[in-house]
Order: sequence, then structure tokens, then C-alpha cells
Amino acid sequence: MSFDSYKNIGEVLKEYNITSREENFIIETELTIREYFIEELMFSLREFNYNESEYAICEAIIFPVLKELYRNYREKFTLWSHKALVYNEKLSGIPDYLLAKKSALGKEVFEKPFFVAVEAKKDDFIKGWGQCLSEMVAIQKINDSVEQQSIFGIVSNGQVWQFGKLQDSLFTKEINIYTISDLHKLFAALNFLFKQCEIQLELSSK
Repeated sequence: MSFDSYKNIGEVLKEYNITSREENFIIETELTIREYFIEELMFSLREFNYNESEYAICEAIIFPVLKELYRNYREKFTLWSHKALVYNEKLSGIPDYLLAKKSALGKEVFEKPFFVAVEAKKDDFIKGWGQCLSEMVAIQKINDSVEQQSIFGIVSNGQVWQFGKLQDSLFTKEINIYTISDLHKLFAALNFLFKQCEIQLELSSK
């Protein structure tokens, strides 16, 4: 059994005794977006056909957006693409993207992760969130800091972006849904997540 074997959030909630709720936890935190990045993203959105290629969605939209945010946090974190994550047989697999603590030993060393991003393949956000939450549970267990640390999750099909967080045995899904068509609001939401990861990193270092 692996992350993508979970078909929905309910399966994960039941197996790991997690409570779920929906509320507004994102506090949009403005960030200046480079004009060059906006031009490149708009070019990709105009020129590529994403309906027939899940890889194109990841490579041309999701990863570039995350990478652009990551530029501002690269001194403290490493952004991993398709890095294996294993806690046990049930909680194992290869998340699409992970943000983890930057290792003093070099970029080849995987340290404590703080958020995970999952592509909603075929626009299936129900299954996407089942997979994402199971990955968040794995991160929580690997980090061994259940009570104090929040783990953040993102599910996106490139166009639509949804956010969640897991703290202790409570999963909170953000009510607001963000879209690539309102890039500044999306970046403000993502910037909040990155800043929260910074806070979690500081807490875990104490």
C-alpha cells in the first residue's frame, strides 16, 4: 500500500484517527512577483496543451510557481521534486514536491520536510487530497513532532490550488480556493505557507 492507494480524505481520517474541518487559515502575505516569471508563465499557459499531459502541468505550471516562491527561502529550505518518502509500508511513495530543511551537508541530503504538494491528476481533487493527507501523515511521523508542528499540503491541477494543514490529529482545509488566473492572490497564499514553514523550522530547532 502506498500514498496513491488512498482514494479520498475519509480513508486517511479513519485509519489514522484524524479529525477534519474547514476554515480560513490562510493569511495572504503579499510578495513581489518578477515580471520575467509572469511573462514566462503566461507564455506557457498560452502555448502548451495541458489537457493531454499531466507531466506538462507539473513541469510548466506547478513546479515553476513553487520554484519562484522558493527563491525567497532558499537559504533555509530545499525544494525537492519527486523524492521518495518512506515511513512504513502503508505510508510510502514519491510525492510530487516537498519543501524540506536545507542541510548543512549539501543539497544532496534530505532533511526534515515541512510541506508537500500533489498534482490532482485528471482534475481529481478527491483522490488528490487522499494522497496528500497520507503524505502529510507520513511527514508528521517521520519528523516525530506531532504535538507542536504543523504540516502543510497543497493539491493543484495547475489552474486551481487548494491548501490544507495537519497539526496533531486535526486536519484543516482552507475554504478559499486559489487560481492561476489571479496570480497575485495565489502567490500571497503560497507566501503565507512558506513563512509558516519558516516558523515551524524555528520551532523545531529549539
